[in-house]
Amino acid sequence: MAYEGEGQVTAREVLLVCKGHPYERQPFYDVFEGLSSVNYTVVEQPAAQALFTPEHAQSYDAFVLYDMPGIQFSSVPGEAPAFAEPSPELMAGLNAMLDAGVGMVFLHHAIAGWPAWPEYAEIIGGRFLYLPGVVRGKACPDSGYRHKVTHTITSEGSHPILNGVPNSFEITDELYLYQVFDDVEPLLRSSHTFTEDNFYSAKAAVVDGKMFDNTGWQHEPGSNLVGWTRQVRNSRIVYLQCGDDPEAYANPHYQRLIGNAIDWVSG
Repeated sequence: MAYEGEGQVTAREVLLVCKGHPYERQPFYDVFEGLSSVNYTVVEQPAAQALFTPEHAQSYDAFVLYDMPGIQFSSVPGEAPAFAEPSPELMAGLNAMLDAGVGMVFLHHAIAGWPAWPEYAEIIGGRFLYLPGVVRGKACPDSGYRHKVTHTITSEGSHPILNGVPNSFEITDELYLYQVFDDVEPLLRSSHTFTEDNFYSAKAAVVDGKMFDNTGWQHEPGSNLVGWTRQVRNSRIVYLQCGDDPEAYANPHYQRLIGNAIDWVSG
């Protein structure tokens, strides 16, 4: 929570960037309606890209990203999604924001955004792959997903983002078997087992139209990290893997984590 003088409290001003992946709008916005320490403005992609400059960012304490730009899915069976590169203006603007120290919170599917821009994954600290690709010079299979997993999240360390959150809590949500970089600062871990037999192939879903299928798909065991922080130049960055649907949105501990993350990156 932001403070202005003794005894006076002012809310954080947040730009909430959405679109690119389906979500239930009002239940998601209700999370932010319930955060008394936050005032939020929603701008959807691609219009939001014009706001990724230090000048526009001066109006906000933090950016919260629940978007998935740079991917165009095809309705033609067997046709892979097309990946677009961001404009030079967007890349320059986002890099200037990192130099200026603009805090950013990335939620759930935002880790799949801008797949044709490797530096974007370096900002977030990991990558969800809809198609096999190369991450940090390593060939990687497409990532895995699993909806409606009831699992226990355990806190790691004593970070301010964990204030008021139980050391462990249960949530029902979608999980990812994805690429997590080894230079992030761990925050939250899941009790789920992150192996290929517990997930479905993202490529099978978006290319072959086979939801909930892992036939012939191979993926090495993955990280159980579902939340982390990192410093990218002068900006504080948080990634929270929770947040697929209204059941997850309604979890009070998830709501508290979002509020705390916004407060910390605004620091």
